[in-house]
Amino acid sequence: MGNCLGGSSGKDSDPKSDTSQVAVTPSEPLTTNMATSSAATPPEGAHKAAGKHVKPDSLTANVLGRPLEDIKTVYTVGKELGRGQFGVTHLCTYKATGQQFACKSIAKRNLANKDDVEDVRREVRIMYHLAGHPNIVELKGAYEDKQAVHLVMELCAGGELFDRIISKGHYTEKAAASVCRTIVKVVQACHSLGVIHRDLKPENFLLASKKDDAPVKAIDFGLSVFYKPGDVLSEVVGSAYYVAPEVLRRSYGPQADVWSIGVILYILLCGVPPFWAETEQGIFDAVLRGQVDFTSDLWPSISTSAKDLLRKILTQDPKQRLTAEEVLKHPWVREDGEASDKLIDNSVLSKMKNFSAMNKLKKVALKIIAESLSEEEIMGLKEMFKAMDTDNSGTITFEELKAGLAKQGSSMAESEMRQLMQAADVDGNGTIDYLEFISATMQLNKMEKGDHLYSAFQHFDADNSGYITMEELEKALVKYGMGDENTVKDIIKEVDTDNDGRIDYNEFAAMMMRGNPSADAPRRRSAMDIPVGIPKHR
Repeated sequence: MGNCLGGSSGKDSDPKSDTSQVAVTPSEPLTTNMATSSAATPPEGAHKAAGKHVKPDSLTANVLGRPLEDIKTVYTVGKELGRGQFGVTHLCTYKATGQQFACKSIAKRNLANKDDVEDVRREVRIMYHLAGHPNIVELKGAYEDKQAVHLVMELCAGGELFDRIISKGHYTEKAAASVCRTIVKVVQACHSLGVIHRDLKPENFLLASKKDDAPVKAIDFGLSVFYKPGDVLSEVVGSAYYVAPEVLRRSYGPQADVWSIGVILYILLCGVPPFWAETEQGIFDAVLRGQVDFTSDLWPSISTSAKDLLRKILTQDPKQRLTAEEVLKHPWVREDGEASDKLIDNSVLSKMKNFSAMNKLKKVALKIIAESLSEEEIMGLKEMFKAMDTDNSGTITFEELKAGLAKQGSSMAESEMRQLMQAADVDGNGTIDYLEFISATMQLNKMEKGDHLYSAFQHFDADNSGYITMEELEKALVKYGMGDENTVKDIIKEVDTDNDGRIDYNEFAAMMMRGNPSADAPRRRSAMDIPVGIPKHR
């Protein structure tokens, strides 16, 4: 979440050269189709002296400890590039030079307490601390106004690393080793500088441009922390599939990042994660058991050296696990090492694509239904929302949702509540507003059935043909800022059970009624793939 400042003197300065000032970065990845800026330094004069820290009149009156200012005086804010859990990313152009960047805006209402504000400041310090590494996204500058903090970063046009691999249609163990080597080098750099990332996953590695030789950029240091040798961390953070067992046991250090690398590498080699289940708790249980399968599907065709590396990374005891430096010395990872040029089976790419695809259609449909409900139908839900919104903010946090459902006598498990929260938070800001709440509770009240469901289908079926076509779905997802052509194809493929290239009402209804991933496709990413145990608003 956050922003950055530059310069402590009365002169304008380059933020890259000043690590003493408070700055802020977002706590979610810029996983959007963004264009890369040139390797230009931050705009001259864009960030004025921080001066003395300003004592805020209220918690978020002044997050950055400097005068509030309007980003639009320096940048032209353009089209929306994407939405995430903690903010909205726009294209922005520096007026003085025409250079393009990405501007991530984080609403200050999501900073609920002093810890949240300090998290923002720590993110910035870490981003400056790591500045200059060729595989870490560069923080350019930041602003703060009354409503939000605005983070200006270099743009990454190449998209997610996994998507690039999938789009090529083929790759080898040698290519997988090269990807692994880059990720490990980033982690080694972080660890050598006393930083633990704590949220390593494929979505947090983007490509700087669409060129074949574009560098990989690590992003999202929102959960990262400084540490000293011997420090033991206990806060359970991360993302379910990638979290290390010692994190779940609340006693960990930098080796937790190496475990996450192992999970990513496992996916690179077979297309699915090593630990999965249909609920978040099930995934945690699998992680704690630590049984890694190297026998099924395509593993017999993967080299002994690659499997040896994975066994040495995905070991339960972090003291026995390879360090990042040791991983780089492994024969399979080393440049010109043992990794072969033999093509990996194309089915791995297909599995990887399914794992990476998210069913966004359901979120949009639920919000459309909520917008169409009558006052009589939602009267009870309106009162429930008011009761849960204990601070009268107009939004509900996860903790408020959890407490409210408990008061209502709900027997839902916490993991189910988190899935409900994830499904409801359509605009991705970390809280549920009134319409989103109606969308979520509709599922509990079975209000998505019958006429309401058909109305949602008709909303997508713009020409009343009885089918949702590729073009109609793409138009709807673009309207809600939730997808591109590839996303549309993934959704059609997933929902279109009769393979006619379009979605009829029965297919749409079946998709809406579906809960967790089905037993025959348990490895697809779902609402389970969300931060776990993270403090409120993070």
